[in-house]
Amino acid sequence: MGLTSWATAGPAITAAFLASAVEVVEAFTVVLAVATVRGWRPASWGTVAALLLLAVIVLVLGPALDKIPLHFLQLVVGILLLLFGMRWLRKAILRASGHIALHDEALAFSQQTAYLQDIVRQRQPHLDWLAGIAAFKAVTLEGLEVVFIVIAVGAGRGLLGPASLGAFAACVLVLIIGLFVHKPLSRVPENTLKFGVGVMLSAFGVFWTGEGIGVDWPAGDFVLLGFALAFLAVGMALVSILRRPAVEDAK
Repeated sequence: MGLTSWATAGPAITAAFLASAVEVVEAFTVVLAVATVRGWRPASWGTVAALLLLAVIVLVLGPALDKIPLHFLQLVVGILLLLFGMRWLRKAILRASGHIALHDEALAFSQQTAYLQDIVRQRQPHLDWLAGIAAFKAVTLEGLEVVFIVIAVGAGRGLLGPASLGAFAACVLVLIIGLFVHKPLSRVPENTLKFGVGVMLSAFGVFWTGEGIGVDWPAGDFVLLGFALAFLAVGMALVSILRRPAVEDAK
């Protein structure tokens, strides 16, 4: 793979890896809560069912993408990716500046566990089914975001393979660590990851939108790195600006 190709494939792999890591951590928290309360059987079948559904969605969407004109696909995906990335970046900036609370996987685990234990106390029938559905729902919802990101960063220039590789590596890594420690991955710097993902997805969004409307980027694929650095600089500046009133009030 040439240097120019790596300028696009590298960010695609990284964006898919980081985004998938965040989503898999959140899904794993729910699955672990189900396994803790009801055992690994309902947690496993709920997870497997969700993965099968996601596989079907990917198999259906894959061939459909080939039938869409490339520039139209780049434009639509670019706009959606920019909106998606800006949403992640906005929340990460607000969390980093202290305006909204950081996401706490340990708290999410305790809340999900308490919910399932409450169902146990009520002795509701078909408890294993309810627990399995909780795992199915979590994996499906988080997995759909992973599928969207992989397709979005990979559909523009035949990068579905590299993007899928990044997502798969993140899934394997999180699952190995999670199963080994057997507890919520609360030490994962989730907001930092979301900040980075927001930066990269926003950069891809601008890049694909420009490609879709026929912009001839002067630096070719390397302009992606420039967009990423620009979004990173603006994001960090906004964090600093938003933190300032809180610091001044403390004085």
